[in-house]
Amino acid sequence: MTSARTAYRENDVRGASPVRLVVLLYDQMIHDLTQAAEAIEQNDIPLRTRSINHAILVIGHLQSPLDFANGGKVAHDLDNFYNVLRKNLVQVQFFPSKTGIKQLITDVLAVREAWIEVRRDEQPSVTTAAPMAPAGAASPESEPVRRDWKG
Repeated sequence: MTSARTAYRENDVRGASPVRLVVLLYDQMIHDLTQAAEAIEQNDIPLRTRSINHAILVIGHLQSPLDFANGGKVAHDLDNFYNVLRKNLVQVQFFPSKTGIKQLITDVLAVREAWIEVRRDEQPSVTTAAPMAPAGAASPESEPVRRDWKG
């Protein structure tokens, strides 16, 4: 039986746009790095190793689809960021540093914010695209839309 968190994450991934998937990978990497920071504080070497190794795996998932032919400077800049991030993670693995891992989290959060801006730019504005609801009617934002209902 899957946990509620796993089921929620699987549902979030289904039907997500490519940019949303990138944001989810950044969220996972931030989770991994946060766990690694906690492991460094607790001197938990196995947890630190698992967390950093998983973050490196996530970097591979982010880096592998980069399209250098069509992505231009952005693709090259992201490739460089991922290479430096991977190198710094390996360094933190061998020379644990709370300051070092916290700086990596800050760097990843900054790039994640850029992806969120891309996602916002992709989405049409709900206020300009949706017709006005009659007075007293619930707005589209107030009620969640159910997708893939199987109940």
